[in-house]
Amino acid sequence: MDKINIRKVNNGDINQLQKIGRQTFFETFSDGNTGENMRKYLEQGFSIEKLTSEFNNHDSQFYFAELNNNVIGYLKLNFGSSQTESNDNKALEIERIYVLKEFHGKKAGQLLYEKAIEVARLANLGYVWLAVWEENPRAISFYKKNGFIEFDKHIFKLGDDEQTDLMMKLELT
Repeated sequence: MDKINIRKVNNGDINQLQKIGRQTFFETFSDGNTGENMRKYLEQGFSIEKLTSEFNNHDSQFYFAELNNNVIGYLKLNFGSSQTESNDNKALEIERIYVLKEFHGKKAGQLLYEKAIEVARLANLGYVWLAVWEENPRAISFYKKNGFIEFDKHIFKLGDDEQTDLMMKLELT
């Protein structure tokens, strides 16, 4: 298999970010949610306006996983006040790691994860945390394999459905 490259998303990539974001979110969660809730979330959560605002936030970073110059996945990281929960200046939140279904098992998710850990270590942060849907055993297993442990739960609203996310963290040494 050809080499998967990880690169930082730039200003000209917002449309591609929207496309990969919507596609991977739909592939990951459509089976467990209603069509209406998915439609609402995809429209609102991945609007060009929302993505542009997130991209322009200096406390957030996006990275693409590319194979043969095609985007196959992406990563969103949050520092400080842009974190969705803790706002801890000693922490990095992995808000999203998503890879197209056809590339699952090809190490793209692992490479994106390793980029997140590299960013956290370079910033001398104490830990990395994330939230993962309790009904996503594949992702939970991936994070446990990488040393994350559950420390709390929170509610994630998808359309009109309240869902429980497991909050997991990895202490950096």
